[in-house]
Amino acid sequence: MKNLKFIFIYLGVFLFSNQILAQEYFSVKFVVATPGIQDSAVLYISGNDSLFGNWNAGLVEFERLDNESWTKTFSFPKGSLLEYKFTLGDWSNEALDNSKSIPQNHSLNVISDTTIYHSISYWRDAETKTIHGQITGLVEYHRNFTYPGLQARDVLVWLPPGYEENTANFYPVLYMHDGQNIVDPATSTLGVDWAVDESADSLIRNNSIEPFIIVGINSTSDRTEEYSPGYFGSLYMDFLVNELKPFIDENYRTKKDRENTAVAGSSMGGLISFMLLWEYDGIFSKGGCFSPAFKIGSFDYVFDVANYNDDKKDLLIYIDNGGVGLEAKLQPGIEEMVSLLKQKGFEEGNDLFVVFDKEAQHNEIAWAQRIPNFLKLMFGGNK
Repeated sequence: MKNLKFIFIYLGVFLFSNQILAQEYFSVKFVVATPGIQDSAVLYISGNDSLFGNWNAGLVEFERLDNESWTKTFSFPKGSLLEYKFTLGDWSNEALDNSKSIPQNHSLNVISDTTIYHSISYWRDAETKTIHGQITGLVEYHRNFTYPGLQARDVLVWLPPGYEENTANFYPVLYMHDGQNIVDPATSTLGVDWAVDESADSLIRNNSIEPFIIVGINSTSDRTEEYSPGYFGSLYMDFLVNELKPFIDENYRTKKDRENTAVAGSSMGGLISFMLLWEYDGIFSKGGCFSPAFKIGSFDYVFDVANYNDDKKDLLIYIDNGGVGLEAKLQPGIEEMVSLLKQKGFEEGNDLFVVFDKEAQHNEIAWAQRIPNFLKLMFGGNK
C-alpha cells in the first residue's frame, strides 16, 4: 500500500512537471527611471513570484543602464498574475508615488511579450522602517508544521475572549490562508494586516457574533501552486483536511462538525477557499472568497463547477471584489461564477452573498474593511 502511495505521488509530480513544460512563456522587460537617485544606490523589485523574490525587499537586483535608469527581463508563464513594488533593498526605502505616499502594488497579467516602464522620483525614508506588531487577543503558534510533499510553514491559532476561562465551552473554527497577513502587521508581507483579530474580538465582545477560533495557515513560496487546481493544490487541501484539522480538533476545544467549520482567503486564497468548500463540503459548510481568482489567465475553476451535475451543495458562500487594478481583471471570472452558482440553485441573499465595491483595491486594507460583515454572516446566527 505504501509503495502504491509513492507511485501516485511520483505520477502526480511527473504530470505536474509535464504540465509546466507545456506552458507558454512570455518575456516581461522592466525599464525604470530613477531621477536624482544616489550613485551608490541599487534598485530591487519585490513581488508575489519567486522570480520577484516572494516579497523579499532586497533579493532581486536590477541592472543599471546609466546614472538614472535600470532594466531587468523576466520570463513568466502565460496567465501569471503578478504583483510587485520597487525598493532600494529594504522596505524602509520602498518607492513612493508622485504624491509621496506608499503606493498600492503594481499588477500585471502576463498575456504577451511586453515592456513595462516606471519612473520613480521619491523614496520612503529609513526612519519609517520599523513596523510595530499589534495583536488583539491570545495567539498560539505552531512552528514549521510539515506535511509530505509540501514546504513547512507556521500555523497560528487565535483564541476568542473567554476561551481560557470558559473551559467547558467548544467553538466553531475559521481556517484562513496567508496566515502571516491576517492578525499581525509585523509579519504581514507589506506591513498591513487584515485586522481580523480586532474585528473578531470587537464583534464577540459586543455580542454581535458567537465566539470562534481562527486558524491562520502561512503561505510559502509555492503559494500559487498550492492555492490552485493541480497536484500541489490537491496536496494542500489534503494537508488541511486530513492533517491540520485533526490536529486543531485534538488540541483545542472545537466544534468538529461541518456546520461549525468555515474557510476564507483572498485572491488565490479565495480560489482555494472555494475549492475546499466545493470539493470537501462534508468538512466545510461555509466560507469566504475575497477577490477570488476564479477565472483569469491560466486559472479556470468556473469550468470545474460547470461540469458538476450532482445534487445542489449545502453551502453558505460569500464572494466579494473591488473594482480597481487587479480587482477589475478578476471581476469577469467572478461574475461568471456567481451566475453559474445561481443556475445551480444558489440564491443570492439566502445561501450566496455577493459584495462589489468599485472603489476597492486588491490589498489587505480593503479586505480588512470587508471582514466584519463576513464574520457577522458566518458566525452571527440570529444575533
